[in-house]
Amino acid sequence: MALLKIDKLSKNFYLHAQDRQISSCQDISFDLKQGEFIGIVGLSGAGKSTILKCIHRTYLPLTGEIVYDSRAFGPVNLAAATEREILYLRKYEIGYVSQFLNVMPRTTAKEHVMSALLEMNEDPARAETAAEEMLAYFRLPAALWDIYPNTFSGGERLRLNLAHTMVKHPRLMLLDEPTASLDNKTKLLVKDMLIRLKNTETSMIGIFHDLEFMEGVCDRVYNISEGAFVC
Repeated sequence: MALLKIDKLSKNFYLHAQDRQISSCQDISFDLKQGEFIGIVGLSGAGKSTILKCIHRTYLPLTGEIVYDSRAFGPVNLAAATEREILYLRKYEIGYVSQFLNVMPRTTAKEHVMSALLEMNEDPARAETAAEEMLAYFRLPAALWDIYPNTFSGGERLRLNLAHTMVKHPRLMLLDEPTASLDNKTKLLVKDMLIRLKNTETSMIGIFHDLEFMEGVCDRVYNISEGAFVC
């Protein structure tokens, strides 16, 4: 079976103050194979991030199924899974790269990357080595490793997000504009790492505005407009 199968996914938002309902994504269906990379493009507000957040279960879908073939649980509908199952999957199997940095208070950059491995019960020494290698790969200067990331620039924060997720080599990785504030040299590093992860059977769904970046990385690309896939 597919690693991930999405069937008739829909999500609306209700604005209580205005007594108004807004449609986000509607009747979205697609499969993701093991080791495949699917790209989703479209204008801002078209519903791209909503799809990723429903898969990650940041949002609860209004309708539809999101069946993920988990290594731990077998086929599980992420739209109906328990909170315990979702927390386990986020820790061990599903990674999410956001445009926005979310770090525990008084946690340094290196500690943040290490934490991704430590919560998987990795040996602390190995976690530290892997974190340093990933930070160096994304060209975050060693002088920043022991600093709190709230002082970082937008590009530095995004690189830290990438390092935190990719150091785990997740089975399924969701990428929400992973190159939004990066220079061209760093984009090439991201592209190379994505190809490396693909070659080790990491499956990915990514949202992009940079169509040139997607070439040679994505196996399939879907265009979304007004919440629905279009040809």
